[in-house]
Amino acid sequence: MDSSNAGTPSGPAWIPAELYPFASHFEEIGGSRVHYVDEGSGPPLILLHGNPTWSFLYRDVIKGLRDQYRCIAIDYPGFGLSQASPGYGFTPAEHAHVVEQLVTRLDLRDVTLMVQDWGGPIGFAVATRHPDRFVAFVVGNTWAWPKSDPGTQAFSRFLGGPIGGRLILHHNFFVERIIPAGVRRKKLSDAVMDAYRGPFPTPESRRPVHVFPREILRSRAFLAEVEQGLAVLRDRPVLLVWGTKDVAFRAPERRRWEQQFVDHRTVLLDGAGHYIQEDAADEIVAAIIEWRKL
Repeated sequence: MDSSNAGTPSGPAWIPAELYPFASHFEEIGGSRVHYVDEGSGPPLILLHGNPTWSFLYRDVIKGLRDQYRCIAIDYPGFGLSQASPGYGFTPAEHAHVVEQLVTRLDLRDVTLMVQDWGGPIGFAVATRHPDRFVAFVVGNTWAWPKSDPGTQAFSRFLGGPIGGRLILHHNFFVERIIPAGVRRKKLSDAVMDAYRGPFPTPESRRPVHVFPREILRSRAFLAEVEQGLAVLRDRPVLLVWGTKDVAFRAPERRRWEQQFVDHRTVLLDGAGHYIQEDAADEIVAAIIEWRKL
């Protein structure tokens, strides 16, 4: 393992050390330099982000759970502190392969997986391929199947298309507009916003952010494969932590998760938006601790 920068918190100036006081760990996977946080002790808890965030999103969840779990929060290539290999396409299938490689290299077992946004399809792609390694799931506002309702189609075609490309690449639209709109209970501080801006200083660096909305429709075959594999995980316990004010994932998606997993517990995060880790970290931590006692 490439453990450069492991052991002491370090990183670019845009990372606020007081908010993200974690050691950096890196692994070379397929030519990409993959960054992850590895904090605490206990059974592994893998934390997977969506678009356009990175492991910084989970900072308060990690602080709240590292005395109970070994918290491993991964940045996909092109996000956070991870660097993509030449030719990397930033598709969910590629990200899933990277996460899978990290899980197997670290030989993680008895894993609890927490997912939100694109973390859902990416994480469950890995779990369905290695069901023996995963024992439980924490599911935030996300999905893991082909999704093509009119709102989803409009979002994917607009932000994944040429106009969305100009907005994202030249105006950092996802960071500047989508993140603040997806946090409903508070206004994010300048330091927090700078930490989300940091990985995307140039139009070229924002290309991974533009790929994700396009792939909602283009990756239907990948999403169908993930959906088909969910059956092998049906008996696993699942905790749903669900923001009630998310415009992307609403009650129908929540009910579908509840139907998919018989042994589920649902905690509604009243008034929380899409980025539940920003809106309701304390509630999520409390819900996981309580659920673990059951």
